Amino acid sequence: MDLISGVNPIASWWLAITIVVVVTLVVALLLSRIIKTASAINEEVSVVWANGQRVANNTIHIAALYQTADTVDSILNRAGRIANSAQAIKDHAEQCPGCPTCIWHREAGQ
Repeated sequence: MDLISGVNPIASWWLAITIVVVVTLVVALLLSRIIKTASAINEEVSVVWANGQRVANNTIHIAALYQTADTVDSILNRAGRIANSAQAIKDHAEQCPGCPTCIWHREAGQ
């Protein structure tokens, strides 16, 4: 009790300095653990952020893939109609010795 009551001022000062040093060490230890934990969290967040950007980049291309698929379907439909028309022309040419419609179209075209 003499240290707290101040009967021996030098001992009281040493007690106060010891308490301040111990508290400072404990606070420094806790702050270093907080910094270490925050650094680990920051590293994990960086990984999540990078992966999230990759996912976002890939999802942007999904709309382009749908548009490409629609364009390919349109091209295939047109190509099918062209192939059918070409086959009809071929079939007609193989069977037509010179039908009046063909002759009339030939003369009109000249």
